[in-house]
Amino acid sequence: MSLSTGDRVLVTGAASGLGLALVAQLVGRRCRVLATDVHDDVPATLSILGDAVTYQRLDVRSDDDWSRALAWVQETWHGIDLVVNNAGVAAGGGIDLTTSDGWEWITEINLLGVARGCRTFAPLLKEQRSGRLVNTASAAGLVHPPRMSEYNAVKAGVVALSETLRWELEPYGVGVSVVCPSFFRTNLADSIRSADPEASASARQLIDGSKRSAETVAAEVLRQLDAGKHLILPDRDARIAYATKRFAPWLYRAAMLRVARKAAAEDEARGGARTAGARVGR
Repeated sequence: MSLSTGDRVLVTGAASGLGLALVAQLVGRRCRVLATDVHDDVPATLSILGDAVTYQRLDVRSDDDWSRALAWVQETWHGIDLVVNNAGVAAGGGIDLTTSDGWEWITEINLLGVARGCRTFAPLLKEQRSGRLVNTASAAGLVHPPRMSEYNAVKAGVVALSETLRWELEPYGVGVSVVCPSFFRTNLADSIRSADPEASASARQLIDGSKRSAETVAAEVLRQLDAGKHLILPDRDARIAYATKRFAPWLYRAAMLRVARKAAAEDEARGGARTAGARVGR
C-alpha cells in the first residue's frame, strides 16, 4: 500500500520516538492521523503537527480504551486504512534477576497491547476488505542475545502474531507487516526496568549511541510499507543480524557466546556469578 492524501491512520505510542516520527511523516503525506498515547492531555510533540492529527488517550493494556478508539474511528472516519501498533517498553537482565511482575508488565504492553490492537480492528478491516496492520517488534524478535529474555520473548511473540495474521487476513484483502529495527536513538531507554545494572547500561549505550534516528527508521518503514513488505528490516544492522542467523549460524553462535561470556565475566567480577552464565559454552 502507498499512503497518501486522506488516508486514515491510527498510531499507538505516538507521542515520542518511532511513533512520533511516523506521525510526522504521515502528516507530510497528507494522511489523517489518530495519534494515541498514555498522556491525559495532548502532548506538545503532537500539538505542533496541526489539524491533521487528532489525539486520544489510549493505554494499550485497556480494552475500554481500545473500544473508544474503534468507536471514534467508526463514527468519525467510517473506516480505517492503517493501524500501527507501535507502543512499547524495554527490559533487560539475566533470567535469574527477572520477576513475575516484570514479565507481566512487559507482556501486557509489548505483546498483549499489540494483540488487543489487532483484535479490536481486525473485524472492521475484514468488513472493509482493505487496509493494513503494522506491528512494531524489534530485531530482538528475530535474533535473541543473552540477558534480554523478557524483551526477546515478547518481541518474538509479535513477529509470530504478525505472520499468523498475515495468512489469516490475506483472504479478506487485509495486509499485515511487522517492523524489526535494530537500535536507534529514541527515549525507549527511559522505560527500561531491570535489576541488572550492566544490562541496563549496555542497552542505554546502544540506544543513545546509535547513529540512526527515529526519523530515518520511520522513513524506511514507510518506504518498505509502500512496497508491500511483510517483514520490514529498516536498517543495515538488523538485516545483517537476521541474515547471519539464517545463513551463517556458526558466526551467529560465536557472536552470541561472546556476549554471554562477557556477561558471565562481569557477574564473577562482582562476586555474583550466575549458574546459567557460568555454564555458557560448555
